[in-house]
Amino acid sequence: MARIKEFDKEEVLDAAIAVFREHGFEGTSTEMLVRAMNIGRQSLYDTFGYKWKLYRLAVERYSAEETRAHIELLRGTPRALDGIRSMMARVVENAGQACLGVNSICEFGQSRPDLTALHHAADLRLKKVAIERVREAQDAGDIAVSLSAEAVADFLFANITGIRIAARGGAGPEQLQSLSGLALRAII
Repeated sequence: MARIKEFDKEEVLDAAIAVFREHGFEGTSTEMLVRAMNIGRQSLYDTFGYKWKLYRLAVERYSAEETRAHIELLRGTPRALDGIRSMMARVVENAGQACLGVNSICEFGQSRPDLTALHHAADLRLKKVAIERVREAQDAGDIAVSLSAEAVADFLFANITGIRIAARGGAGPEQLQSLSGLALRAII
């Protein structure tokens, strides 16, 4: 008689996300996943399929959660510039944890169309909200109107990536805060 699966799929997926964040796809073994997820190897395969499918699900969940968190902060204040500042502060605060989005782009670039499509969808959703808030900040006189709202959003996201990579390379909190501050100064 087959055993009933006794685990929460979302919880074990979160455990897989943690492993992939730290070690990437290639650096993560099935054994590492089984240990972190606290499930049997067969349960991993039965529930999530092969390693690439699990990785893709992890990136999809991680991207959705990160995008949602950024959007909440961007929209979380009446003053648009304060929302942008909040998003940047969150990045600095969490930069010590590896970013699965940035890491997967560094590991695979554009070589995996399914992964590229996930990143593209999340980027479009977040960029749309960021552009809206940048335009609001421009209307309020908080961001220079001489700058393209799209270019400002791209600049901010490039700096977010840079902050996360700098943290991964050992930059301390003061350095990361300085990078964020300089990025914000550049758009005002």
